[in-house]
Amino acid sequence: MLRTILAISGKPGLYKLVSRGNRNLIVETLDSAHKRMPAFAADKIISLADIAMYTDAEEVPLPRVLKNIYDMQNGGKVELDYKKAGKEELADFMAKVLPNYDRDHVYPADMKKLIQWYNLLIENGITEFGEAAEETPEEA
Repeated sequence: MLRTILAISGKPGLYKLVSRGNRNLIVETLDSAHKRMPAFAADKIISLADIAMYTDAEEVPLPRVLKNIYDMQNGGKVELDYKKAGKEELADFMAKVLPNYDRDHVYPADMKKLIQWYNLLIENGITEFGEAAEETPEEA
């Protein structure tokens, strides 16, 4: 499911892939407006399924991190106000979600975006965070 949910660099929020055009993608905002618009190759588009977070040992796929939050929140939204939360509050939250996250490479802005994205997904009824079959380049 997260394969069709996209983040577009420089644009707030998340987008759902609706269709593929000849030289662009048609995306729809994941908010109450559900506004459709084209997204072009120059926009730097990435699927949530392709994002990972740094830990001390390895990179953890974002779907697994979202699943950890979902389990921790019992399927509800994160009540922490990410806009007003300080570094320590965000770090405490992240330590509960992913205890061995890399404190040097995961910044407060990343934590805020993670909470924002999670809440947006929950608001839109997207709760299937199961990872797709993991394929690593070494196995190919």
